[in-house]
Amino acid sequence: MKTRKLGNSGLEVSEIGLGCMGLSFGYGPPTDKQEAIKLIRRAYELGITFFDTAEIYGPYINEEIVGEAIAPFRQNVAVATKFGFNYVNDQPAGLNSKPENIRQRVEGSLKRLKVDVIDLLYQHRVDPEVPIEDVAGTVKDLICEGKVKYFGLSEAGANTIRRAHAVQPVTALQSEYSLWWREPETKTFPTLEELGIGFVAFSPLGKGFLTGKIDVNTEFAENDFRNTVPRFNKENRQANMVLVDLIKQIALEKNATPAQIAIAWILAQKPWIVPIPGTTKIHRLEENTASVYVTLSNDELEKIQIALSEIKIAGHRYSESSEKMVDKN
Repeated sequence: MKTRKLGNSGLEVSEIGLGCMGLSFGYGPPTDKQEAIKLIRRAYELGITFFDTAEIYGPYINEEIVGEAIAPFRQNVAVATKFGFNYVNDQPAGLNSKPENIRQRVEGSLKRLKVDVIDLLYQHRVDPEVPIEDVAGTVKDLICEGKVKYFGLSEAGANTIRRAHAVQPVTALQSEYSLWWREPETKTFPTLEELGIGFVAFSPLGKGFLTGKIDVNTEFAENDFRNTVPRFNKENRQANMVLVDLIKQIALEKNATPAQIAIAWILAQKPWIVPIPGTTKIHRLEENTASVYVTLSNDELEKIQIALSEIKIAGHRYSESSEKMVDKN
C-alpha cells in the first residue's frame, strides 16, 4: 500500500488507516478480544500502518486491544489516540481539557497502549472552558518530553485550528467526511491547505450506510449509537437511499463495491487526506483495503459531483447532545 504525508509535519502513514472504535464501542456488542486482535494484525498484513483509537472507546478497553495487537510490529506503525473527557466511575462525564487532565489521560493511554510514545495525540473535542492555547501548550510540553510525537484536533473549527497551530503545529484534523457529509470542504479544507495540515476522515462509509448493506428495514442492536442519529431514522434512511443507488450504479460500472467507491472518492479529493474506515469483519477489512486499487477518472469524479449537487441528504449526522460538542469556531 502507498503512503501519504499528513500535511507538512513529517508524519507518513498508509493511505488508508483503520478506525478501531467499532471493535469495542458504539456499534452494538463488542468484538471478542482475540478476534479484534486478529483483525488489527490482518490490517497490518494488508499494508495498513495507521491505527486510530481513544480512551473513551469502551472506555479504555479499545486502547488495550490496540496495544496488544500492534506489539509485534510497534516500530512499523503509527498509533493515534485522544484525550478530552472527564470520567466518573469509568464512564465519560463531560469535557475536560485542562492541562492536568491531559497529562493524566496521556499517562493512562501510554500504559494501556504499552508504548513509550504516542504517535498522534488528538484533542477529542474542543473544550470551550479551556483556551485552545493552553491545550496546545500542554501537548507541546509532552512532545518536548518525548511522550508524544504529533498533535491533532478532532471536529475543530478553522479559527480554533489557527489558534492551536500558532502555539504547537497541528499535524492533522480528524473529522467526519464522506459522500454524505462534505461540510469540511468549505469549513476547514482551505485552512488546512494554507497551514499544511493533514486531514483524517472518520466515518468515510457514512457509518455503514454507504456500503449499501443498510436499508429502511435494518434493525440496529440496542446499544448501537446509530439508533440516536437522526440521519438513521427510517424516514431519513428511505430518503437517503438515492445516494446509495448512485454509488451502487458507479460501483457496477467500475466492477467494484459501493464501499470501495466511497473510499476511492475520498482518496481522490486531496493527497493529504487519509480515511480510516472501521469494521469488525476481516472480509470487510479486505474489501475496504482494496479501495486503493480503484481509480476514479476526472470524468467520473465530475459525474459524481454533478449527481451529488442534485441530492439533498436528509437528517442531522449527530444527536442533539453530540452536536453540542462540535466546535463551530
